[in-house]
Amino acid sequence: MSAVNITNVTVLDNPAAFLNPFQFEISYECLTPLKDDLEWKLTYVGSAEDETYDQLLESVLVGPVNVGNYRFVLQADPPDPSKIREEDITGVTVLLLTCSYMGQEFIRVGYYVNNDYDDEQLREEPPPKVQIDRIQRNILADKPRVTKFPINFHPENSEDGGDQGEQQSSPPHHSAETINNEEEGNLQLPPSPSAAEDPSLDAIDSEPQPSPSVTA
Repeated sequence: MSAVNITNVTVLDNPAAFLNPFQFEISYECLTPLKDDLEWKLTYVGSAEDETYDQLLESVLVGPVNVGNYRFVLQADPPDPSKIREEDITGVTVLLLTCSYMGQEFIRVGYYVNNDYDDEQLREEPPPKVQIDRIQRNILADKPRVTKFPINFHPENSEDGGDQGEQQSSPPHHSAETINNEEEGNLQLPPSPSAAEDPSLDAIDSEPQPSPSVTA
């Protein structure tokens, strides 16, 4: 059983201009106190064929993690369009929200993102060079794809735990708001889009274990 469960993820400011910051309101519950912080990451998949185009938009440590319900807003800068091939700027791509504990990723939430021009004429007749200030992104917030990974939340209790759980200090540290008496919601996930609709999510999600306990 996981020591931490994400109970809700709300995508804020969506749809939005391509160059606007990303904002996610994340709610989660902790069932047992943890010694280290949780590390949240947001990654933009720049190409379904080449992961070298992926961009890590944000990485933050959130803690302390005691028993209870928590909520915080994760904000991240948009991807750098100069690091994306022009042919990949528009169309469908993937955004990955992940959470790790002591270097072990235990949940991944993937969202399809559709980038297109905000004007019908530009959509019908795209300019030769991408006009990034006219690109609008739309995160398909109602169709997340969730993958859970079993990890050891208490390696200090294992025989070979030792010092393996030393936390890296590079990401900034945030505090989450404690939620008192909040109703816990295990909201149902809608069916995941099929690979035939867009293969990019399957390309980066090699161990799919869909879970119905998280939603956007």
